[in-house]
Amino acid sequence: MIISHKHKFIFVKTKKTAGTSFEIALSKICGPDDILTPIDHRDEVARMAYAGISAQNYFLPWKQYTWNKMFDYLAKKKRLPLRFYPHISCQKIRDWVEPEIWESYYKFTIERNPFDKIVSLYYWRNGDKKFGNIYDFIKGGGLSDFSSYDIYAADGLPAVDKIYRYEDLGFACEDLTRRLQLEEPLRMPSYRAKFSERREKGCQELLDERSIELIRMIFAREFQLLGYEF
Repeated sequence: MIISHKHKFIFVKTKKTAGTSFEIALSKICGPDDILTPIDHRDEVARMAYAGISAQNYFLPWKQYTWNKMFDYLAKKKRLPLRFYPHISCQKIRDWVEPEIWESYYKFTIERNPFDKIVSLYYWRNGDKKFGNIYDFIKGGGLSDFSSYDIYAADGLPAVDKIYRYEDLGFACEDLTRRLQLEEPLRMPSYRAKFSERREKGCQELLDERSIELIRMIFAREFQLLGYEF
């Protein structure tokens, strides 16, 4: 997650959508006062090499604590100080930043066809070796954690200004270059975060009707919002 005061944008990071790679690209245009949440150590090294900047300013400033917020977190025995984290939701970001920042900054995220996302996750988790087929992998549970709707929503509704598609990150870079009035084009790094070996089969070959139905149920809100199809 990035909050850039320099360019007045909030990047909301979703899961299995090249979020870390896009975060590394955006880090290159960030300034010393911007908020960048930590990423995996290997990815952090790559970010430093590409952008010259690392995680910074992600602890919530003490001035933004309210008595109710502090009491709530102490009562739940959560550690203070509070901090922004990679997949923090729009709901929480909105609660934690000043209202004028939330209202005026350009808020955006990336989403991916759920069918492609689950096939990618299947191979990334070695599901072909552990389960032998994707249906048993999906039934094993945990896939709802990769539904990103609640990350870019607040009060149950999408809360970002733009949802870029993973399938067209080139357009996202071009659009952000224009919107943010960048001096140089925004470019994706050649480094690929969380990269694994290329999968052997695509959606059409791997997913059967039972798997398709389960994915439609888990990601129903994404399908309705973005119109993705099999």
